[in-house]
Amino acid sequence: MHQFGLIGYPLSHSFSKGYFSNKFEEEQIVNCRYENYPLDDIALLPELIKVNPDLKGLNVTIPYKEKVLSFLNEISPEAREIGAVNTIRIEKNNDSAKLVGFNTDVYGFLESLKPLLEKHHQSALILGTGGASKAVKYALKSLGISYKFVSRNKIPEGFTYEELSEDIISKYTLIVNTTPLGTYPKTDEYPPLPWQFIGSNHFLYDLVYNPAVTNFLKQGLEHGSKTKNGLEMLHLQAEQAWKIWNSNE
Repeated sequence: MHQFGLIGYPLSHSFSKGYFSNKFEEEQIVNCRYENYPLDDIALLPELIKVNPDLKGLNVTIPYKEKVLSFLNEISPEAREIGAVNTIRIEKNNDSAKLVGFNTDVYGFLESLKPLLEKHHQSALILGTGGASKAVKYALKSLGISYKFVSRNKIPEGFTYEELSEDIISKYTLIVNTTPLGTYPKTDEYPPLPWQFIGSNHFLYDLVYNPAVTNFLKQGLEHGSKTKNGLEMLHLQAEQAWKIWNSNE
């Protein structure tokens, strides 16, 4: 039995188990199963792999996309530059296991974003500074889109929410939420933008997918902006992870 799974903590918000379980059934993929592995400490990863000898691959979610790096034997050049891993291929050789890290978030984000961009989307605000924000940064750089981070605390590469003025909001017409704000069950939460300055030139992309229309996206729609949630990104990154798990390249 080939075993795959998701590590993170907590995992109540995850779609991965349902997605892969449905994939295995619909595509008649036999001898495969997918499980959630909520780890309250990333230091438990080696033991998880040891007691599950059939594990072939893992997805990685909040809060371990960066913390997992030190547990890996090898990291793809793209994931190393991003500084975050969301997919691990486990290569077994007798009693040893080689862990190889990849980042499929950047692929999912890029491919879901590109068809929706317009010429005036030249500058972006990235809300949040966690592991997912690093994949978004990498993707925007590859598209030639300038960016600034937005955080509750002052950071060198960006703004605090309090610093967001009308001039800043009018310039940065692509706004990407990489924070978990608004994720079920805390659906009332959303980033504290100066919403009065958001308009029809703006495109709001929320990596959150549950609920499908977060309060962040609702606010954008009410102010006339275009919006997209993170579900397609998740589907694309999941399929990319599946390719990686089944490749020896």
